[in-house]
Amino acid sequence: MTDEKQKKIKVFLVDDHPIVREGVRSYLTSRSIAVVGEASDAKETLRKVRKLAPDVIVLDVNLPLMDGGELARRLRRLVPKSKIIAFSIHSSEEYVVRMARCGVQGYVMKDQPTAELLDAIRQVSKGGLHFPAGMTDAILAPAPKLPPDKQESPALTARELEVVALLAEGLSNKGVAARLGIGVRTAETHREHISHKLHIPTVAGLTKYAIQHGLTSLK
Repeated sequence: MTDEKQKKIKVFLVDDHPIVREGVRSYLTSRSIAVVGEASDAKETLRKVRKLAPDVIVLDVNLPLMDGGELARRLRRLVPKSKIIAFSIHSSEEYVVRMARCGVQGYVMKDQPTAELLDAIRQVSKGGLHFPAGMTDAILAPAPKLPPDKQESPALTARELEVVALLAEGLSNKGVAARLGIGVRTAETHREHISHKLHIPTVAGLTKYAIQHGLTSLK
């Protein structure tokens, strides 16, 4: 019995929807997978995974406050021995390729049977890869090299794009919070993450970014 327990794959779940975590946890546990921990956001994830050292991290691509790709990169540095599976509602090649380039070893869509996630966990835990059929060539293709002045910006979440647009319109953090129905501290945190991702510390710089990327009607 002891040997059997030692062979169990240790999984850590990251998803901001409790009902999703509960369903996945229940299914995996019934298939002799050890769900050793879970988190609802990036901060909680980074705090827990180092101590738990899971074999596999199942990572929701759309998380509040930090993009799933950025979190995957941080996890690769923090727990390099852990394998990562992106768990997403998005099926487009763009999302799959981007997450692969962020260091994940697998990608499973949430509308697939849960057995698909189980197969992915077992496969990546053995050192394999698990990506949607037909996307191998795109995943293995080298990332396009852009000139320095056209380097691709880190992806912002939908909420972060909203915050950038409102800041560009001249709203304060308090004004952004009121418009979006969120707390002032949450608005401030969004701005901090945006500035960190884009390396743009000033509102003037963020306004310029918003104009260049068509996030505002300002000229």
